[in-house]
Amino acid sequence: MTTTAEATATALTPAELDAHVRAHLPLVGHLVREMLGRLPAHVSREDLVSAGMAALAGAGRSFDPSRGIPFGSFATSRIRGALLDELRGLDWASRSVRARARKVDTVQQELTGRLGRTPTQPELAAAMGVAVEELKTIDEDVQRAVVLSLQGFTAGSAEELVPERAAGPEDLILHRERIGYLHQAINALPERLRKVVTAYFFDERPMNDIAEELGVTESRISQLRAEALVLLRDGLNNHLDPDLLQGGPGTTAAGCVARRRETYYANIAAQGNLSARLAITTPLGMPKAA
Repeated sequence: MTTTAEATATALTPAELDAHVRAHLPLVGHLVREMLGRLPAHVSREDLVSAGMAALAGAGRSFDPSRGIPFGSFATSRIRGALLDELRGLDWASRSVRARARKVDTVQQELTGRLGRTPTQPELAAAMGVAVEELKTIDEDVQRAVVLSLQGFTAGSAEELVPERAAGPEDLILHRERIGYLHQAINALPERLRKVVTAYFFDERPMNDIAEELGVTESRISQLRAEALVLLRDGLNNHLDPDLLQGGPGTTAAGCVARRRETYYANIAAQGNLSARLAITTPLGMPKAA
């Protein structure tokens, strides 16, 4: 049985709790980035970060070291719960909006794979059998609703989206290897695609700013971003799960598009080995400071 003296000895001062919170500020950004990879692009990162920061502060106030739970694990659980609550609060789009958004996304991916590039608005509209204006209306509805479809855009339930269990050693190594492959795949992208991905996702610059720098339209930046994401997806699948590649493993395709993809896959492999991929993150899967 714990005595009053023992409990007092294990208690942390407000200054120590504040130090814990400050030291774990990067944890919020890490968990938000991890979650955004499973969500539609138009979910607000700022809203998630705000909810995560509030949860981290709350974790600092309610943390009890006498329970024997590390502050990092305690805060992670609280932050993930807060992010899930925030996502549930955003899920107010109608079923019809979700269904139309899913259809557009599916057709666009199919056309991208077939054409080897991002389809134009008229091509996408023709494939869906709708007018270009109707396609624009669908996109506006999705943006206006700030769609979060836990049942449509992602597989599984809301609880599976933000798992509460801690990753085991094997899961953690696989997670770190995927992150390493992602960085290597980005580095292997053609220069213009790499610039767009880095500026938009890492530097968080607006599209009009990137368009002005590259001397193209915002629409072209959107196309380049979509093209880069398709290339990244296929590059990662080629190395991590070849069964997910279109046509399955061993499928060959003629033409310059296929040759460019094979060159890209080889460039990813040339970026480094497993040790180089794991070196990008800490043993706990956190990104290392530059």
